Amino acid sequence: MRQLCAVVGVVVAAVMAFVAVTLPSSSTGVVRFQATDQVAVAGLGLVLGAGIAFLGRSRVDADASGVRIRNLMGGRELPWSSVRAVRFDRKSPWASLLLRNDDEVALFAVQAVDKERAVRAVEGLRALLAAARAQEPARPPLLYDDTRE
Repeated sequence: MRQLCAVVGVVVAAVMAFVAVTLPSSSTGVVRFQATDQVAVAGLGLVLGAGIAFLGRSRVDADASGVRIRNLMGGRELPWSSVRAVRFDRKSPWASLLLRNDDEVALFAVQAVDKERAVRAVEGLRALLAAARAQEPARPPLLYDDTRE
């Protein structure tokens, strides 16, 4: 997905640059295009191309200590102790992390259109979560509080 977004962004910027260069040669008879119109079309192409390429910046990095997520508008770092489950529902466009506080964090980097690659990524995240849980000390039952004396 990242590569597709980059290629489409470059193509959009190139097409808009071509339109900007050829703009003065096309006149409707009513409107005459000027240099400012060329600059505006080229600038719009750059903005659109960068916006499309920006969609591919999502990323998920995970190791034994936790998971680092970078989505469209920012990033988060979560320890495995705050993650309850790694979800990838059948009809969902992307995977997500279900947190212990009942929040859900979307993983835009793991998309259903990536098929087998997405499945391997989710299985890897689930394996890391299981390994982290195995290393956690056992918790006492919720009804039992050994801090009181």
